[in-house]
Amino acid sequence: MKKVLCFGEALIDFLNVGAAHQGPLTLPEFRQYPGGAPANAAVAVAQLGGQALFAGQVGQDPFGDFLADALSQYGVNTRFLLQHPHAKTALAFVMLDNSGDRSFSFHRHQTADVILDKQQVNPEWFSGETIVHICSNTLTTAQIAESTQHVVESARQAGNLISFDVNLRHNLWAENQADRLLVNKLVEQADLVKFSRDELDYLAEGETEAYLAHCLNARCQLLLVTDGANRIDYYTASHQGSIQPPSVKAVDTTAGGDAFIGGFLYGLSCLPNSHEIFVQPTELESLLLFASHCGAYAVTQPGAFPALPDLNNIQGQLRAHGHELSAFNPALFRSQV
Repeated sequence: MKKVLCFGEALIDFLNVGAAHQGPLTLPEFRQYPGGAPANAAVAVAQLGGQALFAGQVGQDPFGDFLADALSQYGVNTRFLLQHPHAKTALAFVMLDNSGDRSFSFHRHQTADVILDKQQVNPEWFSGETIVHICSNTLTTAQIAESTQHVVESARQAGNLISFDVNLRHNLWAENQADRLLVNKLVEQADLVKFSRDELDYLAEGETEAYLAHCLNARCQLLLVTDGANRIDYYTASHQGSIQPPSVKAVDTTAGGDAFIGGFLYGLSCLPNSHEIFVQPTELESLLLFASHCGAYAVTQPGAFPALPDLNNIQGQLRAHGHELSAFNPALFRSQV
């Protein structure tokens, strides 16, 4: 089994879980959850039984300690987690609407995650057979963008497979709008890229077909386009197709995409040659269906880390939706240690 190293931010999600009334005021109530897209993806891999590592920086404060402990409790290797002695841990306040969809308010100015310097990137991150996973939230300032580029170049030199979940949060950028050129530079360097439909539309600027062709003519071997509960489209140089994720009642969509990509990365890590599945439509669709059930399970639970499924959860989901487990790669369902 290959290692899956997830690089980027670990932060506190303060999830709006209700309200209390006191005098004339309605007081929102928030519960502290561990989160951050790459941290969520690492936990998703670990929960399924994979070898997940997290690389990033939090503060040497109660929130950073909480995140370090939470990652360890969920089976993620934290030997590459750094704690800055002065900079604070990033915070996000998560508001949910009636359908469980979320909006974010970030407190992330000069926090520990965005001041990680490229000199802190350890060559050991890329040793052995490793899949490196990144997100766009480490592109939002010049310093962390430079460090992210260094991570990608180091991973490429080491022969690692590179996964990029675009995961745009426009309100993290100085202009309240993501830098298309910078994000697309990372897209073009990745082997696997996951977009939401909105993210693809934004980055392609109305030229979706040409944009997808350009990505596949660069280094990209697989492009995934998710659209909430709607179909998931995939594109490779030789074929394209789609799968329909299962229908569920969403409670909190915070970790849905991270559970999906984590499930997919777990599947890749189980394969002797991860690249081969990109040219095998039947096996690829089987893994995408597996990953879609990981995402669907996560949105039925509140929070991020606690919502991420293990293999027993997904086996139950697949059976409940009428899927034969024999149709899936047996490596996905090996017993967890």
